[in-house]
Amino acid sequence: MSKYCEVKKITVNHLKKMKKDGEKIACLTAYDYTSAKLVDAAGVDLVLVGDSLGMVINGYENTLYVTLDEIIYHTKAVKRGLKRAFLVADMPFGTYHISEEEAIKNCVRVIKESGAEAVKLEGGKNVASLIKKLVDRGINVMGHIGLMPQYVHSMGGYKIQGREGDERLIEDALALEEAGVFAIVLEGVVAEVSKKITETVKVPTIGIGAGKDCDGQILVFHDVFGMFDDFVPKFVKRYADVKSVILDGGKKYIEEVKNGIFPSKEHSFFRG
Repeated sequence: MSKYCEVKKITVNHLKKMKKDGEKIACLTAYDYTSAKLVDAAGVDLVLVGDSLGMVINGYENTLYVTLDEIIYHTKAVKRGLKRAFLVADMPFGTYHISEEEAIKNCVRVIKESGAEAVKLEGGKNVASLIKKLVDRGINVMGHIGLMPQYVHSMGGYKIQGREGDERLIEDALALEEAGVFAIVLEGVVAEVSKKITETVKVPTIGIGAGKDCDGQILVFHDVFGMFDDFVPKFVKRYADVKSVILDGGKKYIEEVKNGIFPSKEHSFFRG
């Protein structure tokens, strides 16, 4: 058993030390109190309230529609369900793109109002200056490079990164490390490049569709448990089929209501 299983509360220092110790970091997304409580009890190390909530919770076409208020609302709910896991909140598209002054204000608001212990920003060298300013103000920042959903239009779709070389991605990773990030998400990056980045930087790398050599892995809650099938990426592995359980239970409930079986005496109240 990992010694980190006994840690009552994961901090940014634990995550950094896990890389040094060769301990893989298990991460999942969560968007509400109940799911947060479940993944925390399972022993996940880090929970991300991702802007993926726009798609799996709100049914948006992509993540670009997610607002700051939505992230804060969902992060507050997740916070109440966590005891052990480290909590990170995504900064939505548009909340750190206009000016560094506005970006700092928005990040401070997320930390102050939601209870998140860190924020996550997409981008490499282009956001390094902002990240340094955030870190200097006491805000933990997680980086995110590779396939960046908030750049879906400028990237021409959800395209795997690193197939044509690794120089740009490594430069971005080093720029983020120098700026002070405590970890870097590598999304949709070919495995060979992810391995090289992981060996190059001293901060943990968290992969999603980036191979097994990252320091940790993260997946979306609804993908892992088979609850969302509008689109299932190649890198997703389903560990449960919760959708089928819910459908079966729902059909049974409807049948019993229609046939007058539910509620029975044991589910009803009487005088005396």
